[in-house]
Amino acid sequence: MTGIRFIHAADLHLGSPFTGLKGLQKEQWQKLKDSTLEAFDRLISYALGQQPDFVLIAGDIYDGEDRSLRAQHRFQQGMERLGKAGIPVILCHGNHDHLSGSWTRFELPDNVHSFGAEVSQIKLNIRGIEVAVAGFSYGERHIKESMVKAYPAASGGDAFHIGMLHGSLEGEKAHAVYAPFTKQQLLEKNYDYWALGHIHLRQQLHDDPPIVYPGNIQGRHRGEAGAKGFYDVELSKTSAQLTFVQSSVLQFDELTVDCSGVMHMNELLDACARSARDFAERFGPGAVKLKFINLDAEARELVLGIPEEELLEAVRESLETMDAFMLVQGISAERESVDAELSPLAEEIISMMDSWQLQDWKEVLKDLYRHPKGSRYLEPLGESATGDIKAAAAEKIRRGIGIGG
Repeated sequence: MTGIRFIHAADLHLGSPFTGLKGLQKEQWQKLKDSTLEAFDRLISYALGQQPDFVLIAGDIYDGEDRSLRAQHRFQQGMERLGKAGIPVILCHGNHDHLSGSWTRFELPDNVHSFGAEVSQIKLNIRGIEVAVAGFSYGERHIKESMVKAYPAASGGDAFHIGMLHGSLEGEKAHAVYAPFTKQQLLEKNYDYWALGHIHLRQQLHDDPPIVYPGNIQGRHRGEAGAKGFYDVELSKTSAQLTFVQSSVLQFDELTVDCSGVMHMNELLDACARSARDFAERFGPGAVKLKFINLDAEARELVLGIPEEELLEAVRESLETMDAFMLVQGISAERESVDAELSPLAEEIISMMDSWQLQDWKEVLKDLYRHPKGSRYLEPLGESATGDIKAAAAEKIRRGIGIGG
């Protein structure tokens, strides 16, 4: 018998608000707002060009439970294009776009099959081959209990069995834990493939059968660095070939700027431009944080002697003539260059933050995360998020009260 070919995508987050970014020009802001939609268009165009047997979308199609009108319209248009090409789509909704949200509904075409709140199976016939896909959509935002036990075990035979699950591996700390599972629980179902969603880091938890997170299709902040996309999967009863396809239209990352020999501001800006051009040539458009490295005493005095916002504005203006879109989100200096000169007060504050555990951060930030409106735009407070917050806070301290002498 022959195999099947499908696309596995997840976490589209259409309509992401991209909050927390300041000082952007109108064109830059629009580029960010459109990035998830453009990444989705790339997914649709790839599917139309490659003609897979079907497409799987494993949750969080939309960024919010209210599902913005513009995002829904774009998604509906994409599904129509796939429908005209005869490509079925099977999807589930996750914690961000759960079924209890309130939104103006768009009618999706007949090629789209969506799971309800209870675990069920959707079956396709691909050239005489039966494909049974099991899954569920979040009926509400928080699904804390395991759902794997409700998935039917594979019945054997020639049919392909695929599980779709928007959830977290038990013990995961970087994201909020929803619909938890263990690898052993998934393996016991004897499925041919597990199409996961929820974790935005691309990773394969198991090879045979594949248990796969494709990650999200477009990064939304510097904690989601690197190329983003989806998998093109060729699956038989004896093998699986996964090909990563990049869909991200701009890449979040940290960009180092070599400050060796820098004495004057024009030299510093030139160094920033060189690094930005090199990045654009390798990766295309970017949203980056600059990290100044190899600072001697004069370069350190130059960098740390200017208010951060003023320096950031000058750097952004110096890159406006670049052909590729390049957004500088922030700047920092290599820690090793300045730690020896920290004032006693700065050392004490930074040392205190270093000793904090996750629960301490939750206590300090509880008012922010309990805000009824603002909290929805925040990433779950895990180890990765607290690391970013600590690094940013330490940099502010160094610039504000940090340098002694």
